[in-house]
Amino acid sequence: MKLFVGLGNPGAKYAHNRHNIGFMALDRIAEDNQFTPWRSKFQGQICDGTLGEHKTLLLKPTTFMNLSGQSVGEAVRFHKIPLDQVTVFHDELDLAPGKLRLKQGGGHAGHNGLRSIHAHLGADYGRVRLGIGHPGHKDAVASFVLRDFAKVDQNWLAAILTGIGNGTVHLAAGDGAKFMNAVALQTAPPRSSKTTKPATQRPAETAAPPTDSEPAPSPLQKLFNKFK
Repeated sequence: MKLFVGLGNPGAKYAHNRHNIGFMALDRIAEDNQFTPWRSKFQGQICDGTLGEHKTLLLKPTTFMNLSGQSVGEAVRFHKIPLDQVTVFHDELDLAPGKLRLKQGGGHAGHNGLRSIHAHLGADYGRVRLGIGHPGHKDAVASFVLRDFAKVDQNWLAAILTGIGNGTVHLAAGDGAKFMNAVALQTAPPRSSKTTKPATQRPAETAAPPTDSEPAPSPLQKLFNKFK
């Protein structure tokens, strides 16, 4: 079984915050892949379905961000899921808005949700890092992540969520390259290589000027006419 975890804070107050992009990603996966309705379990909201050939459990912890590890730990232990089959979707300050990166293991970089998961399970799980940009100063980070996405963010946000919904079957299969390509097709679609060239114009042919009269007689013809 695969376990996909989305990080965020519970409740309508936080639903559209930048910090909740992990919840948004899981909602899109569930919707686009016909998963079961959400239900309460493991101190969170869960639903399940199949991605390709892989049975997959989605989990949104409702413990608040800094206690996410309690919920994830319960689900992992109950289903005996190896950490290399666990993937966490989370907001990433160090990536530009709309950028996405995959990572296996490593540090938590100060992210409170990842810090909590590290404390309960260790570091050997996968991550989908979802870029939200940085406010420019560390003192502004807390208020920045707990504010709703701005109107200017809506286009790239819709594109990255569509890409995640389309490509998550590849992520479940362990093909990170195909997953990232599916996202890139939405966030940075290739431009057409075809360019419209102006039609090549053939040089105009020089036509003989029209005439209504007989051509002028040659000198030899004039001499012959004298003796007629």
